[in-house]
Amino acid sequence: MRFNTGLLHAGVQREINGSTLPPVYQTSAFEQDTAADLEKIFENKAPGYCYTRVANPTVTAFENRITKLEGGIASVACASGMAALTNAFLNILRSGDEIVSSASLYGGTIDLFEDLSAFGITTRYVENNNWKEIEDAINEHTRLIFAETIGNPCLDVTDIKKLSQIAHSHGIPLIVDNTTSTPYLIRVLEHGADIVVNSSSKYINGSSNAISGVLTDSGKFKWDKEKYPGLADYVKFGPMAFVAKIRNGLFRNIGACLAPVNAYLNLIGIETLGLRMERECGNAYELAQWIEDTYPDIKVNYPGLKSSPWHDIADGELTNGYGAIFTLRVGSKEKAFKFIDSLTIPYTLSNIGDTKTLVIHPGSTISLHSTEKQKEDAGVFEDLIRVSVGIEDIEDLKEDFANAFNVIKE
Repeated sequence: MRFNTGLLHAGVQREINGSTLPPVYQTSAFEQDTAADLEKIFENKAPGYCYTRVANPTVTAFENRITKLEGGIASVACASGMAALTNAFLNILRSGDEIVSSASLYGGTIDLFEDLSAFGITTRYVENNNWKEIEDAINEHTRLIFAETIGNPCLDVTDIKKLSQIAHSHGIPLIVDNTTSTPYLIRVLEHGADIVVNSSSKYINGSSNAISGVLTDSGKFKWDKEKYPGLADYVKFGPMAFVAKIRNGLFRNIGACLAPVNAYLNLIGIETLGLRMERECGNAYELAQWIEDTYPDIKVNYPGLKSSPWHDIADGELTNGYGAIFTLRVGSKEKAFKFIDSLTIPYTLSNIGDTKTLVIHPGSTISLHSTEKQKEDAGVFEDLIRVSVGIEDIEDLKEDFANAFNVIKE
């Protein structure tokens, strides 16, 4: 089943009443015929639903769709992308453990790692794709490697296959945030990643109408009970060990579950993921190339441009495009604000992946709490503007951007 067909049909269980979408099971709990039936569900001895914080049929339908698209064995949907990352990390880590992470990260993830330090979990940041630096950062306490497929907003492209080889040579898993790429551009599990996380609030949803996140397990990593004692009771589940542990513990107990209505909105949005990404990636490429050719004094960063230092990796790893985000450096924070305020089509807000073009000044918003070093490592500068390109007519976007460039030249 090819990609766009899979968006509509993969992992779909047809409804007995003929509905082409699963209903919204807007209920907190589920009745069973007998007390014994409910007991069996609580004991995991029988399939079924008991409480929406644990599982819900609408959410399950969304999880199944994502599992098929990512090529994993199971997914767990959460209340947000940050909740999905938190669950993925804490399902593995305990006090004294360490993470080796690309330094080129979304600011919210850097903030999360800072929060984890209060629980005795250390993050060692390394330059993305710097293999010697990565090897040197790994020690006996390292329990996972983390990176974003395309860094946000640095737009560096991770060599997933090479990074996974390093991780596996040390007996540790690779977790990848694939939010900016989606499985439309790359199925990272097929490139060697062990767990993939998507902030499904973004491209998967596509219309900015639901906050959510989802993690998907490949089922291929062999968990060492000595290195990962928290998984000792679950290795008996084989490939499902990671998901069995998260379902029976952290996910259930923390309670950052996805609301059924948001799962339903995602199911609607995901059907057009391929069509949207095709248009958005095409628009981003054309707009970025036009700016680079027309305004040589403006520094444009986009993996699809030959001027990008990550173009070769992107060319060999990504399919169907280079993503729908590019950045501009316009010379100063004052000019960046003036440029943003002069645009009439894009919305100025802190999201990506909408059908509409979105712009933001990362330094004063999503990376506000990062240190100057963290900002520099993540490609965040005072004059930087991030553009998430939508599905508008490209000529309208060019005209709008041309007007804003004229304003900051005055």
